[in-house]
Amino acid sequence: MAATFASRCSRVGRSLFGGLSNSSPGLFTKSHEMTCGNYFSQQRTFIQMRTVLKVVDNSGAKQVMCIQALKGKKGARLGDTIVASVKEAHPNGKVKKGKVVYAVVVRAAMQKGRCDGSQVRFDDNAVVLVDKQGQPIGTRVFGSVPHELRKKKHVKILTLAGHIA
Repeated sequence: MAATFASRCSRVGRSLFGGLSNSSPGLFTKSHEMTCGNYFSQQRTFIQMRTVLKVVDNSGAKQVMCIQALKGKKGARLGDTIVASVKEAHPNGKVKKGKVVYAVVVRAAMQKGRCDGSQVRFDDNAVVLVDKQGQPIGTRVFGSVPHELRKKKHVKILTLAGHIA
């Protein structure tokens, strides 16, 4: 694995400079570090169309796929409402597979800046299913929920959550 990684990086470095020899090692090494350093890094982006999200309430759905972000052109961030389709569901849940639902993003992998200068970022993308009025479908919310939802007027989700980050 490491060997193929190194060979890929060296090929990329050489292709950038058109077969540059080792006569100028400083320039080649800098390019080599830039191309290899970002090879395995994961780009964290907005929640957009066809993004699969985890459902963290007891509404019956396990996974949903985003159909449309209701706010913003680029996509949804923390606290935004999306339209989603249920992809996996528990057999005895309130929502069934294939149903189109509204959901509020409660955890996002993309970082969001806070007023005090700190930044909040989660490991996964997660949502809570809501109805058209914004009331949660489930009666419990699992995992941590950021307090930024208070600004977006999702206070009911905060009261159902066990841990507020």
